[in-house]
Amino acid sequence: QVQLVESGGGSVQPGTSLTLSCTAPGFTLDYYAIGWFRQAPGKEREGVSCISSVRDDNMYYVDSVKGRFTISRDTAKNTVYLQMRNLKPEDTAVYYCATMKVYYNENLCTRTDFYDRWGQGTQVTVSS
Repeated sequence: QVQLVESGGGSVQPGTSLTLSCTAPGFTLDYYAIGWFRQAPGKEREGVSCISSVRDDNMYYVDSVKGRFTISRDTAKNTVYLQMRNLKPEDTAVYYCATMKVYYNENLCTRTDFYDRWGQGTQVTVSS
C-alpha cells in the first residue's frame, strides 16, 4: 500500500521552531483527514493534531501543543504541514503522519486504530 512521507525533522534548541511536511506520492491527500502523531522512546504513539479533508475546515490539537503547533494543508503541493513553535524538550519524538480511514471526527483524532496509511516518521530532537 502506498505510504506517506514525512520530512522536516531535526535537532533544535528549546524555544525554536520546525515545520514538518507530509506528502503522498501517488495519491491525493485532499479527501482524507490527516493526523500527526509522535512517539518518544519507551512511550506509546500519541496523537498530536489532525485536520479534516478539504471539504471542511476543522482542526484539532491536544492540549500539550495547543497554541504552539499549527496544522495546515497545501492542496497544490499535496502536502500537510505541522508548524511547531516554542519547542520544548518534551516534544522530542519521532513524528508520523497518517490518513484517517473514516470521515473526520474530532473524537477519533488521536486514535491510531482509525488511521490506515502511515509514513516512516521523522525525528525531532529538542535539546540545549
